[in-house]
Amino acid sequence: MRVVVTRFAPSPTGRLHAGHAFSAIMAHDRARADGGRFLLRIEDIDGTRSRAEHVDGVLADLRWLGLDWDGEVVFQSQRLPHYAEALARLAAMGLVYRCICTRADIAAAASAPHGVGGGLYPGTCRHRAVDPALPHCWRLDMSAAVAQAGGLTWTDELAGDVAADPLAQGDVVLARKDAPSSYHLSVTLDDAAQGVSHVVRGIDLFAATHIHRLLQALLDLPSPVYRHHPLLLGPDGERLAKRTGAPALADLREAGVDGRAFAMDLRAGRLPLGFAVGSD
Repeated sequence: MRVVVTRFAPSPTGRLHAGHAFSAIMAHDRARADGGRFLLRIEDIDGTRSRAEHVDGVLADLRWLGLDWDGEVVFQSQRLPHYAEALARLAAMGLVYRCICTRADIAAAASAPHGVGGGLYPGTCRHRAVDPALPHCWRLDMSAAVAQAGGLTWTDELAGDVAADPLAQGDVVLARKDAPSSYHLSVTLDDAAQGVSHVVRGIDLFAATHIHRLLQALLDLPSPVYRHHPLLLGPDGERLAKRTGAPALADLREAGVDGRAFAMDLRAGRLPLGFAVGSD
């Protein structure tokens, strides 16, 4: 029987809120229930928004909640060569292309359905020559990638066996104009490198897993078991988010709230401050 390994992987672009706490608790408890390992990874490749003080805040918040992690904290900013190597491998396979389109370009051209990142990219740059000197991102040629990988499935502990449908997400970005990797590429590589056996994360990332399963197949990486838990919702019924002013854990700490008791309330469904757990 393989050891259960989970992880919590926040981005240090702001302070953690109760939704982050709920997800961290779910990942922590899933590992501990089977005597496994719980890892902490800091996804800090967004150089314009990542802050050292937010890293310190993550560590303080997890300790306040009574969550302990195993081993050293991994920082994505220390793994950039691995992302570049994987991107080069996909390029050698003819599966990625440069794209110079702006968000405005895509919005103006797109009347297609929406995918995990918003409106599906219309493929403007897929078959045109792009000057490498121009600011560009790298996109996955999804049709070509799916044709090479074939039919794929993945397993979710709550949803069961799922047929992967990455085509529905369009030609996603694998390396951004302003960062050496995208979430899709870095998280797939990092989970494999850290030996994560069970990815525990919110249901809002369910659609992204179709993409990650494809990348695993293309790069010969193992496919973990997934567990996409419901989201913690605010009093207004909307998912908690930094951009909507969700109360920060640091504020609760400074107000003298007992973090371990707060965590136990979340575990037991005794949801404070008007929070609720989404149904899907």
